Amino acid sequence: MRCPECGYEDSKVIDSRPTENKIRRRRECLKCKCRFTTYEIIENIPLVVIKKDHSIEPFDRQKLIDRLLRATIKRPIQLETVENMVDEIVNELKNSLQREVTSDKIGEMVLHKLKNIDHVAYIRFASVYRDFNDIDSFMKIITELSEEEK
Repeated sequence: MRCPECGYEDSKVIDSRPTENKIRRRRECLKCKCRFTTYEIIENIPLVVIKKDHSIEPFDRQKLIDRLLRATIKRPIQLETVENMVDEIVNELKNSLQREVTSDKIGEMVLHKLKNIDHVAYIRFASVYRDFNDIDSFMKIITELSEEEK
C-alpha cells in the first residue's frame, strides 16, 4: 500500500477487522509513521464451463459431486472422499485464475484423481466422459490400468 502522505510503498498492518464483505485494515507507513485505513474486498471469480457443444454454463460443484457419486455407486468410497476430491479440483481451478474452463479439462482432472482412488470408478467415469461406443474402448482402458499396476 502506498502511503497517502509521503507515497512510500511499504506499511505495516496495525489492526485488521472484518466488516460487511470487506476487511478493514489500519496501517502505518514505515517511513513517515502516518496512519491510514484501507479496505480489502474479497474477489469471487465465478467459474464457467465451456461444454463440448461450445455452450457455456456456470460451474456447479454439486453437479460434479453427483456425477462422481454415480461412478462410485457400490464402491468402497466414502462421500467425504468424493467431496474432498471435488474441493481439490475447485481449488486448482480457482488458483489457476481462469474464469473459463472446458468440460474436458474438468473431466481429465477427475480421471487423474479417480485413477488413484478406485479403478472401477475410474472406468465408469471414463466410459461416460470419453463416450465409449464399443467393447474395444473398454478393453483399451482396462489394459492401460493393468499395465500401470505391474
